[in-house]
Amino acid sequence: MNTLLLIWSRHEPELRAWLRARMSVPSDVEDVLQDSFVKAMRQGDRVSEVTQPRAWLFEITRNTLIDRLRAQKPLAPLPTGWEELPEEPKDLDTVDALVACVPRVLSELDAQDREAIELCDLQGMAQAEFARLKGLSLPAAKSRVQRARQRMRERMALGCQVSFDPSGRVDDFVPRPPLSEDS
Repeated sequence: MNTLLLIWSRHEPELRAWLRARMSVPSDVEDVLQDSFVKAMRQGDRVSEVTQPRAWLFEITRNTLIDRLRAQKPLAPLPTGWEELPEEPKDLDTVDALVACVPRVLSELDAQDREAIELCDLQGMAQAEFARLKGLSLPAAKSRVQRARQRMRERMALGCQVSFDPSGRVDDFVPRPPLSEDS
């Protein structure tokens, strides 16, 4: 601590002058000086190992100033109308109605794909847990789930004649009769 007090008292006027050249408010200069001293004090006994104390104190002070300026950076204003809720998507009814096709398409998938979709997508099981359950590596489990999703998507597009808009959202589909009436 005595070493720090010695080098601080020797270089403090220089540090203050350097900060005054960069900051317009005198109380801010004193705050940065105080924060810099606290940071230097936190170094404890390592202060005595510093070979260039002046450069070390300037580095601490410069970093403290940068931290303070970053903290004072003004925030970007919110866009006007940000508090208004976005409109509901127009095709929500279409997507909701498409849910009726899911049980039928799931029943048409092979058992492995159906299990992956049911556990990971419908029941919310993490893919890492699915991997442990099936004795697979995580990449293998992820691949299995992705392939199952792709086959389900293809089956939905073919079986329910789902069409997608240019952005990839469901645009329309032809409903199939429920599974109990068809089988």
